[in-house]
Amino acid sequence: MNWKKTAIIGTAAIGAALLFAGCGGSGNEQAASDGKPTKIIAGLDDTFAPMGFRDDKGQLVGFDIDMAKAISKETGVDIEFKPIDWSSKETELNSGRIDCIWNGLTMTPERKQKMDFTNPYMNNDQVYVVLKDSPIQSAEQLKGKNLCGQEGSTGEAAIEANANLKNSFKDFKLYPDFTSCYMDLDAKRMDAIIIDSVLANYYQEKAPGKYRILPGVVVREQFGVGVKKGNTQLVNMLNEGMKKVIASGEAAKISQKWFGTNVIVGQ
Repeated sequence: MNWKKTAIIGTAAIGAALLFAGCGGSGNEQAASDGKPTKIIAGLDDTFAPMGFRDDKGQLVGFDIDMAKAISKETGVDIEFKPIDWSSKETELNSGRIDCIWNGLTMTPERKQKMDFTNPYMNNDQVYVVLKDSPIQSAEQLKGKNLCGQEGSTGEAAIEANANLKNSFKDFKLYPDFTSCYMDLDAKRMDAIIIDSVLANYYQEKAPGKYRILPGVVVREQFGVGVKKGNTQLVNMLNEGMKKVIASGEAAKISQKWFGTNVIVGQ
């Protein structure tokens, strides 16, 4: 995910949702006469800048939000974003409370067993972040240090999958969001964060000279939209809309707006 997150404004009530104009549907449980859903409810972590987060006015903004608007226009189907507990995202999807997960969602083999994905639309890395003035200069120097990450993230999965790596840290602490991670890093209660490169870059851009990304990559990833297993129609519809948005050049414009470069894959 690249320059994510306006930081840390008080998040509006978690039940709030943002509706994008499409065809004016009445709910995700209904379908139009052509078989398309009248509305898609997309779950997101609304603190994950620059993919999807709240601005100073409490409005949902971000790269994925703008991409959804463009795809909504192409497909003629409304897309409503609903903030969810990121650690419970699969439960939200399987229960039918949301139709898809659209928020810099990494396509991992484990997740592909639990849900279907659209085509990938962006690359991402898991990286380590430290304070600019930290004496830590490499990943190897994190041995015996305190590391934190977000619950339910691929950063957590990467650490948990490697027992030797996990045991090399003094502590590996998980938080419900990266905002809390950065607060503890700032307070020097944590020595480093494992985090998406897009969010790490965003924080560095918003607070120049405060943070530093350590050399190297923990895991290389790609982002896609996650859909309930077996919902081929929705996957195909989103893929078609995404293909049109990429072909028209609109996706590149959105990428330039949020990242200052074209990060779109599948062009």
